[in-house]
Amino acid sequence: MDLKVTTLDGKDAGKVSLSDAIFGLEPREDIIARVIRWQLAKKQQGTHQSLTRGEVSRTGAKMYKQKGTGRARHHSARAPQFRGGAKAHGPVSRSHAHDLPKQVRALGLRHALSAKIKADDVIIVDDLVAAEAKTKALAGAFASLGLTNALFIGGAELDGNFKLAARNIPNVDVLPIQGINVYDILRRGKLVLSKAAVEALEERFK
Repeated sequence: MDLKVTTLDGKDAGKVSLSDAIFGLEPREDIIARVIRWQLAKKQQGTHQSLTRGEVSRTGAKMYKQKGTGRARHHSARAPQFRGGAKAHGPVSRSHAHDLPKQVRALGLRHALSAKIKADDVIIVDDLVAAEAKTKALAGAFASLGLTNALFIGGAELDGNFKLAARNIPNVDVLPIQGINVYDILRRGKLVLSKAAVEALEERFK
């Protein structure tokens, strides 16, 4: 399929041909959901930890004698039923990450790109370059293109001025082609690819 290429100033810069094997699939929500779940699970810190009976700083002596008080039988005040006691079956530090085959991850990326194309949310620009690192000037260029919530994917090396100018604009993310991922693609409204990013994707999935 052919898609129009524009500049950041909104001028026409020709057309680019996109591979149907990458951008022309029928999006499958189940595959996309699997990849996003895998990504978010990897991001979880897993540092939540509650104190067990052996870790609570409290006396382990028997609270009162076994018989004759008329009250229930208890031993240590560290037991979970007491205020200040331990947590029964509480969370422990662990990794939430799980495996996902590389082929499924790659397929998920292609389906996410295809979903954006199908929703008409992909813009191709000739290059992500800013003359100076001025947020106001870049924000004006984005506004002229109607970009209020977007993910920008550049080539292997990002232009320093563009990166600096874009980082203070809310709801805008800028990533090199190595950082492209399913979660960020679907998290933002528009996907803006440079011609270098398109070429890199074609090479990656050749």
